[in-house]
Amino acid sequence: MKILLKNAKLADPERSSPQTGDLLLEDGRIVGAGGHITVEDAETVDCTGLTVAPGLVDMHVHLRDPGFTEKEDIQTGCRAAAAGGVTTLLCMPNTRPPVDEPDTVTYILEKAQQADVRVCVAGALTMGLRGEKRTNQQMLRDAGVTALSDDGRPVENSRLLAQAMQQAAVLELPVLCHCEVPELTDGGKMNEGAVSRELGVPGVPRASEECGTMQVLTLAEALGLPVHVCHVSTKGSVAMIRSAKKRGVQVTCETAPHYFALTEEALRQKDADLRMSPPLRTEEDRRAVITGLCDGTIDAIATDHAPHTPAEKADFLTAPNGAVGMETSLAAGITYLVEPGFLTLAQLLYKMSAAPAKILRLPYGGLTPGAAADLVLFDANESWTVNPEALHGKSKNAVFKGLTLQGRVKRTYCGGRLVYQA
Repeated sequence: MKILLKNAKLADPERSSPQTGDLLLEDGRIVGAGGHITVEDAETVDCTGLTVAPGLVDMHVHLRDPGFTEKEDIQTGCRAAAAGGVTTLLCMPNTRPPVDEPDTVTYILEKAQQADVRVCVAGALTMGLRGEKRTNQQMLRDAGVTALSDDGRPVENSRLLAQAMQQAAVLELPVLCHCEVPELTDGGKMNEGAVSRELGVPGVPRASEECGTMQVLTLAEALGLPVHVCHVSTKGSVAMIRSAKKRGVQVTCETAPHYFALTEEALRQKDADLRMSPPLRTEEDRRAVITGLCDGTIDAIATDHAPHTPAEKADFLTAPNGAVGMETSLAAGITYLVEPGFLTLAQLLYKMSAAPAKILRLPYGGLTPGAAADLVLFDANESWTVNPEALHGKSKNAVFKGLTLQGRVKRTYCGGRLVYQA
């Protein structure tokens, strides 16, 4: 079937500015882009006032399936992704069992065939995510993994991590690192600072993330190998990564919307939905993250979508870390980065689609003819208030709940198939 998107602002992140025109989809691909397109046998969608962009690529998602499907599963997680304009996601391996054997990879990929969006799988770097023995990376790659990570836990053994990075490079698999020193984090519930001291709550120092970041950067530089740093949250990590890039270290990194939008001040209400790892930091850190996004130090924006049940999140001090964010990520980017003038819309979309696709070595065609018809249609000017009960995933621990954001997804197409309509 042919679908004709008429009168849209075509926002290809690899072009300087949006162009008003039409987009023709057929058999899951873009077959015409720009200008005025006339075709008789197509479903026509009037996109006046809407921006059409390539679907977002979220390279850091916890689908909780297998093993924790009371929180989320592959179908519901992908439903939430579609509602946020995400058409491709990378799911993390900290499931039960972990994604350390080919059978688990096969389970996820087979179940994802019926999902609304494209699911890529991150295989574990170490067996059981314990940091003691490397997984069989060749078998995981053959089973279909896109990347390797022990996300949720750092690989503290530098020799083991170095060996894993070397093998991953041979297999052409990106390595994604959760940078943390558990001994420094131990017992911490929020950023260590003035607010944690005022509340009498144990804190997590910046040094925990920054020491872990330094370990990863040092290995990447010494080995001459690429590495990706997950969820950057501190000014020190941004500075170290910036310096490493200037020296030619092959490092890429991501941050999440909550790190450029919120600070530790939000934790004064002791709401566990605002607790995640790493934690919300200071205003100084938030500004450093924004600067890192502006100057290219931070390559990508991902959500670290981490669902938990209301019962788990009921108590501030005992709740697990994590918040859901796929349905709010685009709006948060528009609200906190584009509207204040830090990034253009094209720059934001690049960090949320093209950049993560390239880091993960996924095909990316933008809005050019021949590219997959993975698209998000949104109203960049519409404001809305985040209501957790209206979200599409199982869990409602939304980091932006109750806040008014600008930019609302109206439709999402994945492979030319309409997977979400507001």
